[in-house]
Amino acid sequence: MNPKTVLKYASDEGAKFVSVRFTDFPGAWQHFTFPIGELGEDTFEDGFGFDGSSIRGWAAIHESDMLLVPDAARFWMDPFTEEPTLCLVGNAVDPITKEGYPFDPRSVAVRAESYLKFTGLADIAYFGPEAEFFVFDSVKFHNEQQSAGYAIDSDEGHWNSGRDANEFSGSNLGYRIRPKEGYVPCPPTDTLSDLRSSISLTLAKCGITVECHHHEVATAGQCEIDFRYATLLGTADNLQIFKYVVRNTAYQHGKAATFMPKPLFGDNGSGMHCHQSLWKGEKPLFAGDGYGGFSEMGLYYIGGLLKHAAAIVAFAAPTTNSYKRLVPGFEAPVNLAYSARNRSAAIRIPMFSTNPKLKRLEFRPPDPSCNPYLAFSAMLLAGLDGIQNRIDPGEPLEKDIYDLSPEELKDVPSLPGSLDDALKALEADNEFLLKGDVFSPQLIERWIGYKRDKEITPLRMRPHPLEFSLYFDV
Repeated sequence: MNPKTVLKYASDEGAKFVSVRFTDFPGAWQHFTFPIGELGEDTFEDGFGFDGSSIRGWAAIHESDMLLVPDAARFWMDPFTEEPTLCLVGNAVDPITKEGYPFDPRSVAVRAESYLKFTGLADIAYFGPEAEFFVFDSVKFHNEQQSAGYAIDSDEGHWNSGRDANEFSGSNLGYRIRPKEGYVPCPPTDTLSDLRSSISLTLAKCGITVECHHHEVATAGQCEIDFRYATLLGTADNLQIFKYVVRNTAYQHGKAATFMPKPLFGDNGSGMHCHQSLWKGEKPLFAGDGYGGFSEMGLYYIGGLLKHAAAIVAFAAPTTNSYKRLVPGFEAPVNLAYSARNRSAAIRIPMFSTNPKLKRLEFRPPDPSCNPYLAFSAMLLAGLDGIQNRIDPGEPLEKDIYDLSPEELKDVPSLPGSLDDALKALEADNEFLLKGDVFSPQLIERWIGYKRDKEITPLRMRPHPLEFSLYFDV
């Protein structure tokens, strides 16, 4: 695509405004809106000037001037604005050097794709995430000096089977989802099928092809909508669009959607299994005659993911809440092993088809709270390091990990048990991220500092409601 194509599309659609989206350091979309007359062909070179000093994790006040340069490859009409609004995705650019701003997440992904081509190992890395989410009917939370708490509710929640009528829909008709029994029931038990269909149709308008949608395992509105894989950068863009559409469609229906990995105690959390493959030209590079139909290159890629997994999750499972999902012995893959078909392994080789073009791996520890540009780039660099250094992934694990005895498990490494431990792993193991200047030492240092200062320390300093139950009478 080129600027002329974008401008013609905007004219054909009657756009009155243009919203240019970009991603802050933790991973949330931000945007500026301009009258459509401010967008010209030169804008795709010169960009829009803006102040980056107030963006989370970005510039200091003395280096705040930046350019937001739209990418002509991604454009669509915002399905939620009252006035016709063209949407573009932009890169933050240093106005002096004209290079991607070092702390702009999307610029990291651009560099990751460039480095992949530079290595000569492959031309394209395809990513396909499965971002689960919850849809709630009510969400309340507060954190004061003398009080803290939260309350979430869903008409689907099994705890509502005994509630009085005249709440939510005005009646109680008895259909509820029991804990851990929410995987693919039909309506009326699945109350969100129409909402997911509405989301899917809206995603299509934004250029994203939905392949399937269904209810997920947990009670109280856990959902999954799978969309078609694309390049690393394209999929990261798609995931940001996906989250925007999910949230806003739910909001239009009087509901709240969240990608928080563990909002509900005692039931499954929301993960984001990431399917990955490398291609060169028209050739899928992971297909071969090795274990699970994998090539030697594919197995080395797995070796790299397993070796660097503890550091990867500092980006791919990047919240304190992530580690309430990644708990040994429960639903999440904390043990670092690979297997064909076995969903208890951190890396699974799907066996749905023998078609070489469908041969891929599934990395299961990530969750949808991540910044996709940083998380996907970290996974790719780990896999490439595995290929470059011929890292043997070891023997596959064919047994259900959760059924193994402590003696059998002692030689299986596991993921960090907290965000703090993941950041320590990243501090100790980050050279693979520095190749091709994809990540910089300064970016890694800032990420670690931001997470510790803004998330870990504030949580560590606050009393937890459960502590009153455990310790008030000590």
